[in-house]
Amino acid sequence: MTNATGPTERPRILLIGANGQVGWELRRTLAGLGEVIAASIEGGYGPIVDLIDQGLLAKLIQDSRPDAVVNAAAYTAVDKAETERAIAQRINADAVGELGALLAARGTPFIHYSTDFVFDGTSDRPYRETDTPNPLNVYGETKLGGETALLASGAPTLIFRTSWVYGSRGANFLLTMLRLFKEKDELRVVDDQIGSPTWSRMLAEVTALVLYRVLRGDLDLKAVGGLYHLTGTGEVSWYGFAKAILERSGLDCHLIPITSVDYPAPAKRPAYSVLDNAKFRETFGLWMPHWRESLEQCLELIPPSGT
Repeated sequence: MTNATGPTERPRILLIGANGQVGWELRRTLAGLGEVIAASIEGGYGPIVDLIDQGLLAKLIQDSRPDAVVNAAAYTAVDKAETERAIAQRINADAVGELGALLAARGTPFIHYSTDFVFDGTSDRPYRETDTPNPLNVYGETKLGGETALLASGAPTLIFRTSWVYGSRGANFLLTMLRLFKEKDELRVVDDQIGSPTWSRMLAEVTALVLYRVLRGDLDLKAVGGLYHLTGTGEVSWYGFAKAILERSGLDCHLIPITSVDYPAPAKRPAYSVLDNAKFRETFGLWMPHWRESLEQCLELIPPSGT
């Protein structure tokens, strides 16, 4: 961070949800930009933050005095949200709007993540930011509520909608598949839901590149702020993704493609939730790698013994 007379103090970046799979990667990528205040519900690396507690959020902002905030915290238990609507609403929507109001008053840049599940999956092409959301489940509804509240708050914000996030730690499809490949001789995987796998590390890397330009003053969020789609490039079904993981893992398991009807779940999923990243590329000049390339790089970080 600089001014006309030279370097100033290192910017303070408040990272909320620092122990999640995206938050853990952000702790690394944001470290080169300034002082990272790593807040999480567990604590350990920094202050404790519980998005359910409104008073705690205000105190966190007041105490940390951030120059920027990145929110990687969310209620992501898609099926469980169907019976825990109030908790999902509080974490994914209400708290996000409250953070937006707090940061709008300070003029503090705010980066927040949303989801492909705001769409109903009926499109015959990748979804654009101008397409009308129509979520099929509570998780998608509450994430859309967070987007709406944040945009209405007046905070200088960037909302990155992403999809099918996986990584070398946390709870995600990649690690689940690697575990099941060792435990089972045969697996049935849904083949009629199409999306774009997104490596948490790439998501964190690109976020840091954008935030660096914001902190330097190269990007004016009054001009470029708002909603963007940010996912891995390309598209695939869950079955296709599982097959690619298996081929590169060196493990042995028989995969059987099935339909969503064959695998009923409490929350309905969109059949097609690929997001169009063109607006992000045109605005920031950054490309996300193809999902296959990212998968190979991610698997290199996981020991042969697995998770």
